[in-house]
Amino acid sequence: MLYHLLYPLRDSFGAFNVFKYITFRTFGATATAILLCLAFGGKYIRWLKDKQIGQSIRELGPQSHLSKKGTPTMGGGLILSSIAISTLLWAELTNHYVWVAIITTLGFGLIGWMDDYLKVIKKNSKGLTARQKIISQTLVAVIAASILYVFRDAPPLLKFPFFKDLSINLGWFFIPFATLVIVGSSNAVNLTDGLDGLAVGPTITTSLTYAILAYCAGNFVIAEYLQIPFVSGAGELSIFLASTGAACLGFLWFNAYPAEVFMGDVGALALGAALGVCAVITKNEFLLVLCGGVFVVEALSVMIQVVSFKMTGKRVFKMAPIHHHFELKGWPEPKVIVRFWIISILLALATLATLKLR
Repeated sequence: MLYHLLYPLRDSFGAFNVFKYITFRTFGATATAILLCLAFGGKYIRWLKDKQIGQSIRELGPQSHLSKKGTPTMGGGLILSSIAISTLLWAELTNHYVWVAIITTLGFGLIGWMDDYLKVIKKNSKGLTARQKIISQTLVAVIAASILYVFRDAPPLLKFPFFKDLSINLGWFFIPFATLVIVGSSNAVNLTDGLDGLAVGPTITTSLTYAILAYCAGNFVIAEYLQIPFVSGAGELSIFLASTGAACLGFLWFNAYPAEVFMGDVGALALGAALGVCAVITKNEFLLVLCGGVFVVEALSVMIQVVSFKMTGKRVFKMAPIHHHFELKGWPEPKVIVRFWIISILLALATLATLKLR
C-alpha cells in the first residue's frame, strides 16, 4: 500500500524513491510485524483469557505438560494478523505471488481456526476429523497451485539443487505436486508445535532463509550469477517471508518457555502452508526438506511410529512426535527446544550454502 501511495510521489519528494527497493520495504515490513506482535500481544492474551480460550492437554504425554492446561491458545491469530497487515502495507499489491501467498496462508489459518474452535470453544476434543482436515487443506492448496499454474510466466519446471541443468517439466502434474508440498509442509509444522516455542524457532529460520532465496530468485542478475531459476516477481515474496519470520519472532516473546500463549492450529497450519507455497513459487521445493529439516524429522517420526506399531506392535520411539521422545528420555523441555533451534539454524546456513554449490 505504501509503495502505491508514496512511490508515485518520488518526483516531488526524492526520498520516496527508496520505496522502489525491495530491500527497504522488506526491512520496513520486518519492523512492522515485530512491533505489531509486541504492541498487541499482551492485550490479545488477556482477551483470550477473558474468553477462556485455553489449551487442553493429553494425559498420555509427558506429565510435566499437565501444568500447561488452560494456557491461552489460538495465538496464531496474532501472527497471521501481523503478517497480513505488514505485507499489505509494504508489498507491491499488483504482484500475484503476494496474493497467492497471503490467501493460502489465511485459508489454512481458517482451517486451523475451525479445528481450534471446535476443540476449545465447543469442547469437542477431536475437533475437525482427519478426513475433514485433509480435504479442506487439499482444496485450498489445489486452488493456490492452479492459480500458479494458469498464471505462470515460464514452464512449470521442477529444479534439483546441486544440478544447474537438471530439471523436469511437470506440465499439469505441477498442480498435484505443489498441493503435496503445501499440505505436507503445513502438517509437518503442525506436528512440531508441541513444546513452548519449538515450532516458532525453525519457522523463523526457514522463513528468513526463504526470504533471501526469494529475493535472489526474483533478481535476474543475481539468479543468473548463482545459476538458480529466475522467477519474475518472486522478489516481492521476501517482504511476505520477512513479515512471517518477524511476526514469529514477536510472538516468541510471549511463546518462549514457559509459554504465556500457544499458537494453536490456526497458527501452525498456516505457517507451514506459507513456507510450502513460497517454496513452490521460488522453485526451491527440495531445499525445503533441508531448510525445514526439523519439521521433516518430526513428521517422519510420527509416520515411522504408526507404521512400526501397526506392522510389528512395537514402537520405535517412546512417544511421537520425536520431541516427546527426548522429553521422556529425561531431557528438560527447554533443552529440547533450544537444541532443535540450533539444528534449525545450522540447516538454514547449509541451505544458503547451496546457492554456491551449483
